[in-house]
Amino acid sequence: MTAYTLKNYEYRAKFITEYPWDKEIQNLTAPDIVAFRSWLLQSDISRDLAGKVLSSFQSVMKEMMIRGVLPHNVAPGICIRTDARYKDPVVVPTKQDVLALLGAADRLANAKNQTIANAWERYRPMLYLAADSGMRPQEYLAISKNCLAGHGVQVERAIEGGGKKISVTKTPAARRFIELSPEVIDMVQHYADNHAPISTHNLVFPASNGGLQSRRNWQRRGFNVACEEAGLIETVEVDGKPVEQPKYRPYDLRHFFASMLIDQKTNLKKIQTLMGHTNIETTLNVYGHLFPDDDSGKNEDRGMINGMLRNSCGNSVA
Repeated sequence: MTAYTLKNYEYRAKFITEYPWDKEIQNLTAPDIVAFRSWLLQSDISRDLAGKVLSSFQSVMKEMMIRGVLPHNVAPGICIRTDARYKDPVVVPTKQDVLALLGAADRLANAKNQTIANAWERYRPMLYLAADSGMRPQEYLAISKNCLAGHGVQVERAIEGGGKKISVTKTPAARRFIELSPEVIDMVQHYADNHAPISTHNLVFPASNGGLQSRRNWQRRGFNVACEEAGLIETVEVDGKPVEQPKYRPYDLRHFFASMLIDQKTNLKKIQTLMGHTNIETTLNVYGHLFPDDDSGKNEDRGMINGMLRNSCGNSVA
């Protein structure tokens, strides 16, 4: 368990201990749990958090029953129903938009302004890697040089939710190997070998001072700039006023990766593995609407961007 996860559990426990229980745990009945649920829903917290607190309480009850403290669990079936996490379909960038982003990264890396070119010496391989691997931003920002293989990348760690520490991946299933397009692995390896600042964690993409690169800075100074360069800006209404903002966010490249796997008729179990999902239900809940009726077939080309980067003459645009 990471320190960030432990902190979350301690936060949930605070609500359980603050509730004015008038009985010992051995004497609790189902109506007592229902009363606790009502108290949570009336508290100044979101319905989603209330559900997580009640779920943690359920786990405590199960553990107490296993230890023999309770003769039986009176809490089963008492829960807080919430809407599905992915009620609305995820935002999936199109192939054309992703190619526009990659082209924007190429131009920015070759800008006449040396400050811009220096920044995109790092951001360009990051953007290519994100689109070609489907990794979570907290995963590719924590990638070490040792995890780069001859034809792919081994995902073994991630930046914790607080953004200040490197720890294990989100779940054991998130530890996985992802094959990359030859152009992308060469680009990332070249940056790691020749341009990456020295860092204590042997990072491929550290900040200029060798520390962890902030996800917020990557999105604001890197990804959003690429969206603007590529013309991927949309107008939304905020507080009754039109506001321009990037059409996508870094995490959407993960959805693009999944959509390409589905488009290439990759086996569902392999998609689950490559996405780092613990349960195949998660894969279906998030991307089920993208699956065609025919789910047969498999990939022939290695890497996601490999085919996209070929022009009509067979040369790479990278």
